[in-house]
Amino acid sequence: MESERLPAEKERVKQMNPVVLAFVGDAVYTLFVRQKLALSGGYKTGELNKRASEVVSAHGQSEQVSRILPLLTEEESEIYRRGRNAKKLTKSKHATVAEYTRSTGLEAVVGYLYLIGETDRIEELFFS
Repeated sequence: MESERLPAEKERVKQMNPVVLAFVGDAVYTLFVRQKLALSGGYKTGELNKRASEVVSAHGQSEQVSRILPLLTEEESEIYRRGRNAKKLTKSKHATVAEYTRSTGLEAVVGYLYLIGETDRIEELFFS
């Protein structure tokens, strides 16, 4: 597989399928959450996994959406809407349809920001 350097061209990333952005965003969000938990110290691995699962779940991400929506730029809001409204081939086993669609929108924003090299913005929105 040929690797591409990040950050990628912003306009190119904006044109990507929002489900692809969510695919990347899911991994990035999970990594950020796990990093924060690991660095917070004091937890055994079982507790780390439990806490990460709660935050990274569709339900947990859907709750985050309510907090961050007012903070999104116009561009980020558009990416969120595209992700939320995208047709998905899978369904969540443990979340409502509304939670799942909101979490997909959130993941699309994270994927977008990561691919354009805006990791500081991810930190600002979700972890400050």
